[in-house]
Amino acid sequence: MAGKDRFSTTTRLRLLGEQTAARVYRSQTRRQARRSRLTGRAALLVLVMCTLVVALAYPIRQYFSQRTEINDTEQARNEAERRVEQLRDAKARLQDDAYIVRLSREHLHYVKPGETGFTVYDPNAGAPQRPGHDEAADQPWYSNLWGGVDEADRQEP
Repeated sequence: MAGKDRFSTTTRLRLLGEQTAARVYRSQTRRQARRSRLTGRAALLVLVMCTLVVALAYPIRQYFSQRTEINDTEQARNEAERRVEQLRDAKARLQDDAYIVRLSREHLHYVKPGETGFTVYDPNAGAPQRPGHDEAADQPWYSNLWGGVDEADRQEP
């Protein structure tokens, strides 16, 4: 049995401790290498993404603002074209003598020689008719206020 036990217990424990320490050291360095490699890649990826965002932010903003400006300009152009068309129609109508005569008779109250022109004045024509119209609306606000106070005093609870 002495041949079998070549090393003492202390030597075996020391050898076992050294082997265990070497394994732990190797596994820690592998983990650290993996972590640092992954962290470096992640940091590089984040740096590249930030650079892209910063580099593309201004051109993208300019693109959208220019698209908005183009749309506004197109709307203004379409509105101007509609207005030009309306003015062309008005110009064409004003070339017609019958239209000019009709406008002068309606707006300027012109009459042809031999005709008699009448102007009828209706004082209620301009005022809208309201149902339930009372005299309080024709009085100043302070009269209405004082009248309301007097009326409240006269009523019994």
